[in-house]
Amino acid sequence: MSNAISSNARRHVLKGTAAALAMAGLASWTKLGFAADAKPLPAYADWKIPGDIIVHSSNTLETKRNAYGTSVITPNDQLFVRNNLPPPDAAILKDREAWVMEIDGVTKPTKLTLAELKTMGLETTAMVLQCSGNGRGFFPHKPSGTPWKVGAAGCVVWSGVPVRALVQAQGGVKSGAKYMTGTGGEVLPDGLDPLSVIVERSVSAEAMEDALLAWEMNGEPIPLAHGGPLRLIVPGFTGVNNIKYIKRLAFTEQETKAKIMSHGYRITPIGGTSGPTLPSVQQMSIKSWINAPLPEDGPLKAGRVQIHGVAFGGIHAVKGVEVSTDGGKKWTAAKFVGPDLGKYAWRQFVLEANLKPGEYQLASRATDTSGDSQPDARIENKSGYNNNSWLDHSVKVSVA
Repeated sequence: MSNAISSNARRHVLKGTAAALAMAGLASWTKLGFAADAKPLPAYADWKIPGDIIVHSSNTLETKRNAYGTSVITPNDQLFVRNNLPPPDAAILKDREAWVMEIDGVTKPTKLTLAELKTMGLETTAMVLQCSGNGRGFFPHKPSGTPWKVGAAGCVVWSGVPVRALVQAQGGVKSGAKYMTGTGGEVLPDGLDPLSVIVERSVSAEAMEDALLAWEMNGEPIPLAHGGPLRLIVPGFTGVNNIKYIKRLAFTEQETKAKIMSHGYRITPIGGTSGPTLPSVQQMSIKSWINAPLPEDGPLKAGRVQIHGVAFGGIHAVKGVEVSTDGGKKWTAAKFVGPDLGKYAWRQFVLEANLKPGEYQLASRATDTSGDSQPDARIENKSGYNNNSWLDHSVKVSVA
């Protein structure tokens, strides 16, 4: 059975089970991960597994911490969703090959269909896709925006044409270009200045070396919820820089003046005003967290337990992970499990521990190949971006 068929079958069984239990009025259905007061999945993402997803809004869906499991790759039907604008009409997927993208700022600017892009090269990259606000829910000042905990992230395999190959085919980047600027294909609201709402972001031009124009994720055509039919993938950079429904890729001398770039996603002091002089949210930092055991599992039975989670380094590979059972007083090296899918992917780690009855604070702390280690404190900022504090991501469990 193919992965796609297996995934579809699983979704249908879960949805059918939820509906049946709801009709029967059984309170125990929450044990399957369905909450009676849970918000429904939006239509464009109704194929997600309800019990594995927290629906914050129609444009923000979070993976539950206990849904990650111990495999490296995050399945499509469990992966979080974050949209800055509502997605385009699903009709754009009826003829994926006809999708047109413009490339500019090169010697030979042109427009290419997805069918033409597929003839120009192919690479596959595994990488962590993470919303810039992942971990916002741990900030004590309660920033505006979705209160993500750990579930606005996943490890995904993308396939597409390398941007560097496309650029080479078009004669190279024009002199003076410092930025690679991607523009999304969402439909803009009428009556507004396009720059105030358009999803357009600039990253360093050097990022094109590992970037892809991807049409496939985890072995399937990219769904509408995740930017299909074509998405710009910039490994090591936060999700907002991985432009969905990409319609234009330009190499520019200046950053885009779009508000989402000039004022959005900036590291702004609490109480301050955002602006283009403040640091932009771009590359991800070293980070890890524990996915099991969790407080919602209830009291653990004393004895042997497998403490496991994920760790990633942004633009650097993870070198090692330590785990603490006492809130960071003592640390023990964990071991990696599963395949190493490259420096941009996360690694699963595990530490076997024998726990006696009592209260424990489980924490993980990762180190990357550049020598950076995960800090204990978050970087305080107005919008709650880039939280990689190991202390914030720790969990408290009881053992009986």
